[in-house]
Parts: sequence; C-alpha cells; structure tokens
Amino acid sequence: MAKKIHTRVKRLRGLGSAHKHYTIFHPAEKKHGPKTFSTEASAHAWAKKQNIADYALKSVKRNKRFQVVKR
Repeated sequence: MAKKIHTRVKRLRGLGSAHKHYTIFHPAEKKHGPKTFSTEASAHAWAKKQNIADYALKSVKRNKRFQVVKR
C-alpha cells in the first residue's frame, strides 16, 4: 500500500481530503505509439536513415498517415 500524503501537503497542493492522490504524485509512464508519417517520401527517407532494408509501408489513421513495418 502506498504511503499516505500528509494533510499539510494536500492543503499546499489544493487537493481534497476525501480522495486518494497516489496517481498525482506517482504518474505512470505514458505508452508511445508507433511512429507515423504524413507522406510516403518522408517514411521512405526515415527508413533509409535508420538503415532498414526490408520494410513495407502500412496505411494507418484512415489512410492519412503511413507507418514503416519490418517484414
């Protein structure tokens, strides 16, 4: 169980006293999605820069962006 936050700290931060505030003081790491590109040219350029030889482009976000997928 997480350590409780002292009342003085809650008042200092403007937090209510009836709630648990563990998530405010211990934020979880955000998950990052795959890298996408707005044009096919920029996707090809990125793949070339990363030295990815065997790849394919996948249409994502309702065919508005492209994602590099290794084969």
